[in-house]
Amino acid sequence: MSNEFYKPGEQRAERVGELFATIARRYDLINDIQSFGMHRLWKRRVLRLTRIQPGDRALDLCCGTGDITLALAKAGADATGLDFSGAMLEVAREKTGRLNSARRQKIQFIQGDAQQIPFPENSFDIVTIGYGLRNLADLDAGLRDMWRVTKPGGRFVSLEFGKPGNALWRAMYFSYLKFMLPIFGKVFCGNSAAYAYVLESLTHYPTQKEVSEKMAGCGWRDVRVFNLIGGVMSIHCAEKPPR
Repeated sequence: MSNEFYKPGEQRAERVGELFATIARRYDLINDIQSFGMHRLWKRRVLRLTRIQPGDRALDLCCGTGDITLALAKAGADATGLDFSGAMLEVAREKTGRLNSARRQKIQFIQGDAQQIPFPENSFDIVTIGYGLRNLADLDAGLRDMWRVTKPGGRFVSLEFGKPGNALWRAMYFSYLKFMLPIFGKVFCGNSAAYAYVLESLTHYPTQKEVSEKMAGCGWRDVRVFNLIGGVMSIHCAEKPPR
């Protein structure tokens, strides 16, 4: 299996950037179709797990078109969305423009790298990332930097594709991705590789247990994983120890 948008090593960020420039305008629509709208429920669960309080500072990494960022702001946080794709951020800012002025003031979007987050240590009460860990060239470096910018006692929540533990269910799931995602890419983006990338990247991504172990190794405590639909999707959450 080889996908034009999946390149390990130094070329990874460049190729992923090209991918999201290709799909930005259709990203939300395809998410609704391929998840049967369930991604909205999963993102609400992410929000609940943050235990957000009004006035919290929240950072949403790999924010894409801004769904989680906007939800954090609507819950009362001062929310910053960070993504390295200018095309995705353009869509996110358009969504923000449809909010009232009070909510718009609680949101900012910046272009940047989730592996080299442009904020000082201990800056945020909450750090979230949706469908982003799988796209990092260096997952360990990303998890360490997320830990760095989280305040002591702060929370981290990640939503990501998963690898089902049941071998039969995993085979069925991967077969679905292999068959359907190139169709989505071709129909909605004119390029079958645009969504076939998901399976390629997931193949190289650690299991939920391995991600949990990496998080614990970076210093996160109370690491928990919630498997959705038998592990098709997963949510990891953890806390940074208080001082």
